[in-house]
Amino acid sequence: MLDKNYDPQALEKNWYRFWEEQGYFVPAATARTHEGGAYCIMIPPPNVTGSLHMGHAFQDTIMDALIRYRRMQGDRTLWQAGTDHAGIATQMVVERLINAEGQTRHDYGRARFTERVWEWKAESGGTITRQLRRMGSSLDWAHERFTMDEGLSEAVREVFVRLFEEGLIYRGKRLVNWDPVLHTAVSDLEVISEEESGHMWDMRYPLIQPLGAPEPLYMVVSTTRPETLLGDCAVAVNPEDERYRHLIGEFVELPLTGRRIPILADEHADPTFGTGCVKITPAHDFNDHQVWLRHRDETSIANQPHGGLVNIFTPDAAVRDNEPEEGQLLPAAYIGLDRYEARKRIVADLESLGLLAAVKDHRLQQPRGDRSGAVIEPYLTDQWYVRVQPLADPAIKAVENGDIRFVPDNWKNTYFEWMRNIQDWCISRQIWWGHRIPAWYDCEGNVYVGRSEQEIRDKHQFGPEVVLVQDPDVLDTWFSSALWPFSTLGWPEETDRLKTFYPTSVLVTGFDIIFFWVARMIMMGLKFMGDVPFREVYIHGLVRDAHGDKMSKSKGNVLDPIDLIDGIELEALVEKRTKGMMQPHLADKIAKDTRKDFPDGIPAFGTDALRFTFAALATTGRDIKFDLSRTEGYRNFCNKLWNASRYVLMNTEGQDCGLGSDPLELSAADRWIRARLNATIATVTAAIESYRFDLAAQALYEFTWNDFCDWYLELSKPVLTGDQASDAAKRGTRRTLVATLETLLRLAHPVMPFITEEIWQKVKPLAGVDGDTIMLAPYPVAEVGAEDAQAVDEIDWVKQCILGVRRIKGEMNIAPGKPLPVLVANASEQDRRWLDTARPYLDFLARTESITLLDDEHAAPESAIALVGAMKLLIPMAGLIDKDAELKRLDKEITRLTDDIARTEQKLANPSFVDKAPEAVVGKERAKLAEHAAAIGNLQTQRARIAAL
Repeated sequence: MLDKNYDPQALEKNWYRFWEEQGYFVPAATARTHEGGAYCIMIPPPNVTGSLHMGHAFQDTIMDALIRYRRMQGDRTLWQAGTDHAGIATQMVVERLINAEGQTRHDYGRARFTERVWEWKAESGGTITRQLRRMGSSLDWAHERFTMDEGLSEAVREVFVRLFEEGLIYRGKRLVNWDPVLHTAVSDLEVISEEESGHMWDMRYPLIQPLGAPEPLYMVVSTTRPETLLGDCAVAVNPEDERYRHLIGEFVELPLTGRRIPILADEHADPTFGTGCVKITPAHDFNDHQVWLRHRDETSIANQPHGGLVNIFTPDAAVRDNEPEEGQLLPAAYIGLDRYEARKRIVADLESLGLLAAVKDHRLQQPRGDRSGAVIEPYLTDQWYVRVQPLADPAIKAVENGDIRFVPDNWKNTYFEWMRNIQDWCISRQIWWGHRIPAWYDCEGNVYVGRSEQEIRDKHQFGPEVVLVQDPDVLDTWFSSALWPFSTLGWPEETDRLKTFYPTSVLVTGFDIIFFWVARMIMMGLKFMGDVPFREVYIHGLVRDAHGDKMSKSKGNVLDPIDLIDGIELEALVEKRTKGMMQPHLADKIAKDTRKDFPDGIPAFGTDALRFTFAALATTGRDIKFDLSRTEGYRNFCNKLWNASRYVLMNTEGQDCGLGSDPLELSAADRWIRARLNATIATVTAAIESYRFDLAAQALYEFTWNDFCDWYLELSKPVLTGDQASDAAKRGTRRTLVATLETLLRLAHPVMPFITEEIWQKVKPLAGVDGDTIMLAPYPVAEVGAEDAQAVDEIDWVKQCILGVRRIKGEMNIAPGKPLPVLVANASEQDRRWLDTARPYLDFLARTESITLLDDEHAAPESAIALVGAMKLLIPMAGLIDKDAELKRLDKEITRLTDDIARTEQKLANPSFVDKAPEAVVGKERAKLAEHAAAIGNLQTQRARIAAL
């Protein structure tokens, strides 16, 4: 027997430990029980620095539901476990620890610092994997991978070498996103651009001898970054701009530098923005760099110092010194100044020279590093790049021809937009934690790429006298992540796991990394495996708070999924949300809001309730508004299932549940619940197959709460407790109770693994089911032809009768348990037959004292009326009915039916419905219209009779 109270904390950890210890998460566990195909999902590897947040919990719920569903269907399932080394993020964490000790990573040196990172990873990097276990995630922990374990490192080196040998990896001087605090290039994904207040400066650039004019004239350019003036190589105007067309090819003097730069014609210049003149600073602006690439061979630019490509900053974003061969390229007055101090000095100097035309307030998109918060600097450096276009073309075709399907389908357009405009990928990072670039340099700067230094020495026959120094940079974290679908399976070795599970089945991920991870996995998979890495990509939305706001620590609206599972006291929650905040006023506000929103803290909801919440909210592709009240409601749902299971066990344990040879007799209610269960199986299965977990959860909820708990369990009571039911009927109901519950548990298991396992273990012997775990039990399959329309119609009729009587009692303030006589008028032959067989249900659930068939409705005393189709249930009012209340009830029912008629008439007046809907559906709507019209007539007659009393 189940415990009286449902306590998720008491059962969840034990069951997870049992599953993992028994090895049920490895693919071989499924093969022992079923024969099926291979089904594989690769977990998006979470960073070892992190902890489980709501986005993780949501997508992991979806992935685990899919894996458990396929495992129960008999497929050999693999949910590949693993974590990402998260280069920059992890290095920052460890650097902070070292800084707190009064040292820097440079004090440590590279080797010792790397050892310290590995030590930290061993101590703290497993946090998220422990939390995944709390979420019930059935990952194959026995084959967990890490993006810097030796096997994956070998794969990274192999890919780098092969791409380099094909000319698809090269080293070049290009513009990158540079973080002046972290001193490294960062990817676009690591740059957050938010609108901030700033200024627009209008600066005068003197024209040099403009068409023989007698006095100096100026071109006025607008900029948000006057400090980069020192690196200008040109001024651009639109070739169609009549104001400046005659100046194209002329020159201006670059203020403060003494250099002269040309006036170019380029469509980048927008005639409608500012003055229509744009300063071109190719070493410090990505758009300007493209202009420079288009014009760099023109004599006026090519003959400039460095070909017009002048980098004016140090890695710290201060104005650099001049190189000996440059002379006084950069004015001495600004050398060594931070970029913002240089801005102030340059603006002041321009103003003193009369070259500052205006300063205006301006809102601009400011790019900041997501880790350091520093303003990102477009910066010209030597970096390693992947030549992407040859890899992108096959990846585009793979989606175009359907080898990969996006769900929802519209996300393929986002994918195409980026892939068709793709730029070469900067893969080098100037940090110490990560995959070291497998390239070595000799003393003359020649570069050699190989899988190891020894391989290079052997290949080039270098003796010990040749000094080789490895490139200090590491690879972008996304480089190793791009290999995840095949490197985790053992590539470059041809392992059995690789042969079995590649291509994988589906990738579950957020839309924000389609470009940076999804696309790169497709490119690398096609390149090195000759096939796509996955067949489908399910794109989910972001998890937001109940108001639709993004969850962030600065807003104080973050929810920790483990807190929802185990609960957390108010003050602990306040401390958690305000910890580490540097702004006291913000911490105070968050503390105040938290105490207001969670006056009693957060109660323990358990894992199953949280998982069911995520499933219920998982509409395809949309962001998710997470409302804690939904989780509370689904905790109640778990309680409902628990208590229903206790009822089933109390009425079946130690009883004859129809497993022997004695005959069974199935009541209409037994047949009805079996038909409803069969329909629910079909609905849930179709929903999961189409990634509509919200519809699957809805169907599970409605069947469990409404059909099974609220109706069938009640309908079973008169059979099990009454004296009129035969032994065969009791056996039939007991058999239906345990079979329905056991099937329902298997149906719900992928979403609610813990509670279903606990109950299933108690129910399975009663249902005649074998197996050690529900995880490996077969998933229910809907039977064709099991609709049983007759039983469905009969029980629907019974429900209407019961609800009709209950409604009258409720509206007339009659105690629900008070037995009442019921008169029946206008009953058809079918109604009469059902009245005979359904009498035990009506007596028990509607508390009918007697049921009398009337041949003449007019002979009935004044009564309250409930309609069941054309049949009338009349409850005599004498001694029971409040006249005014009954008139009010009748008016309400007449209004409801009138509104229903209006909706039905509108539907039937719509040609698209009448012409396209099946004839049976249209006919049913017309019959309902006639039925409602007749019902209103009857109700109005009844109202007149009561009003006349």
